Amino acid sequence: MITSLTESNAAAAPKILILGATGPTGRHIVSQALTRGYDVTVLVRSPEKATDLKGAKLVVGDARDEKALRQAIKGRDAVISALGTPASPFKEVTLLSTATQALIKAMKAEQVSRLIAITGIGAGDSKGHGGFLFDNVIFPLILRNVYADKNRQEARIKDSDLDWTIVRPSILNNKPGGNTIRALTDLSNVHGGSISRADVATFILDQVNRDAWLRKSPVITW
Repeated sequence: MITSLTESNAAAAPKILILGATGPTGRHIVSQALTRGYDVTVLVRSPEKATDLKGAKLVVGDARDEKALRQAIKGRDAVISALGTPASPFKEVTLLSTATQALIKAMKAEQVSRLIAITGIGAGDSKGHGGFLFDNVIFPLILRNVYADKNRQEARIKDSDLDWTIVRPSILNNKPGGNTIRALTDLSNVHGGSISRADVATFILDQVNRDAWLRKSPVITW
């Protein structure tokens, strides 16, 4: 039986694995998790990029490698995926969906159920809610291939039997955190918006031992 974090000892500090930890949002997640006293493991391909992630346990490996993922996941309570990929206007993108498929297999093998994954506004049924510039220029001309893979990533997560939450931030910025975060699945009045990476990290970590957004895909924005 797969054990979820909500069934474990709530008094213990959560043991989490963070993928994409050296990215701009991932670094906020690592920093805030350590500040909260979480037991943090990160999987990185390039350890030299993670020298400043002091306090986190480093596992070196590729996020598409199921064996490396199993090593990193072993003994964890939850996994946070902050994986990203550069814009690719002309080439197909497969990293996100390939890594996610390997992650799902590894989590099942290690009997870890809780997965919180970041995609973005414009994925799935949030397409068309990013605002005029994003929807009509940035998305079709620059991010089309990235979002095709985000959609495959989301589909694979939703088809799994994991305890997943997919978080779709609006346009990211580097402003300070501590702002009011709106989490929405009714997007009828959402036409763009922005949110800081720091506030995304806060929302993500709040979900580790909560189930308010279990098997849901909220857009988060200010």
